[in-house]
Amino acid sequence: MAQRFILNGTSYHGSGAIKEIASEVKSRGFKKAFVCSDPDLVKFGVTAKVLSVLDENGIPYELYSNIKPNPTIENVQTGVEAFKSAGTDFIVAIGGGSSMDTAKAIGIIINNPEFADVRSLEGVADTKNPSVPIIAVPTTAGTAAEVTINYVITDAEKNRKMVCVDPHDIPIVAVVDPDMMASMPKGLTAATGMDALTHAIEGYITAGAWELSDMFHLKAIEIIAKSLRGAVDNTPEGREGMALGQYIAGMGFSNVGLGIVHSMAHPLGALYDTPHGVANAIILPTGMEYNAPATGEKYRNIAKAMGVEGTENMSQEEYRKAAIDAVKKLAADVGIPADLKDIVKPEDIPFLAQSAYDDACRPGNPRDTSVEEITELYKSLL
Repeated sequence: MAQRFILNGTSYHGSGAIKEIASEVKSRGFKKAFVCSDPDLVKFGVTAKVLSVLDENGIPYELYSNIKPNPTIENVQTGVEAFKSAGTDFIVAIGGGSSMDTAKAIGIIINNPEFADVRSLEGVADTKNPSVPIIAVPTTAGTAAEVTINYVITDAEKNRKMVCVDPHDIPIVAVVDPDMMASMPKGLTAATGMDALTHAIEGYITAGAWELSDMFHLKAIEIIAKSLRGAVDNTPEGREGMALGQYIAGMGFSNVGLGIVHSMAHPLGALYDTPHGVANAIILPTGMEYNAPATGEKYRNIAKAMGVEGTENMSQEEYRKAAIDAVKKLAADVGIPADLKDIVKPEDIPFLAQSAYDDACRPGNPRDTSVEEITELYKSLL
């Protein structure tokens, strides 16, 4: 069976990388940017770092910031209309997954107008044309949306998240500059960092994993385990490590899929507006425990990548426990809650479990599951 692997055509990494945006715009002959960025990034001057690069190089732009933390169908629809009115020909997406996911949906619809109904993009949409060109500039170290073929939009009417998978949506350029992440508060740094770890671990054990994706995921686990505590403390080394680690994780999972940790996290964001990284971080150890019987020797490698010593001499039970305990320790060290007691209402569990089972990430889980088993997993986290 042939294995497909899709990555950005171009990516820049390192302090000051945002300056390269101007050279990319000029070399590609782009005329006017449609800048997607969320209101808080605009308010606190993070977006301005990129806008100043555009200003200094005489590149005109239109700023669009009607973007929620869990972007909605309405955010995409108003963005499409704003793009049409602005006379722009490319997109600069500045932010976390919310800004980049919104940009992807806008870009796809502009060039594939038959998908103007945002709901039609859910799953694997049969679009014919690449998105409007996107230059993606992450401000969080977690989602890796700048290198993935996925995006997630919330259907507010139905209280559910739509996972969209489309090779046509991948940004043509990723600019991963740790300086853009330096202003992230500790809580957001921790949550997005654990999201990145979840990408790496789920991508490593997913049903579609293979040698090439394994290489990326193990390296990402190693870098994130070494860097996240420092990033939360805002050290330069921690920020740089997380910027790279989350990107490497994205290179992998974008091509092989995820599992039930993500499928269980998505309904929490849709129903309660729970930050995606927090939901993933809380669920991850439980998901690992559940999936352990279907992972062969992989937890030995996860434990080693997490920094656990002596894994080569451990029994299967020991190294599986060591991997899960290392994840729990990292989450606790960066301030992630241990359970869902303050988030989930027990009466909502049937809806959450069905939504998680129907989620596009669930089929990639290494262990077959059911609505009933997912129900019990939610209950165990209360």
